Amino acid sequence: MSVNIIHGGCLCGAVRYEAAGQPYNITHCHCVDCRRSSGAAFVTWASFRRTDFSFAHGEPRTLAWAGRLRSFCATCGTPLTFMTAPNADEVDVTVCTFDNSEAISPADHTWTEDRLPWVRLADNLPVYNQSRT
Repeated sequence: MSVNIIHGGCLCGAVRYEAAGQPYNITHCHCVDCRRSSGAAFVTWASFRRTDFSFAHGEPRTLAWAGRLRSFCATCGTPLTFMTAPNADEVDVTVCTFDNSEAISPADHTWTEDRLPWVRLADNLPVYNQSRT
């Protein structure tokens, strides 16, 4: 039985990662924290079990904020991961850093109560004011 391995990394190539298995909880997150940490209107995330994710090359810089952890490349600034706590069982990875990000389709929009008013959702995906129910 073959295991699905997703490879990815930052813009400059200083940090590379790999994740085993199928990603889950694939979402467009509109929360203020995601918008400000990425400089984008929303961020598309995919979750993996933490034990199935590892950095293969380089070490990202980690930022603790409001009890959560975000990682990014210290060289080019690319946002890479998010964890709800240092001991979280899952890690969220920015989908657009996957080498093959076009193969992943988001399932919904979360934290739309923070959505920018000029963002129009027209993809017919489920919408959640905060996290999924």
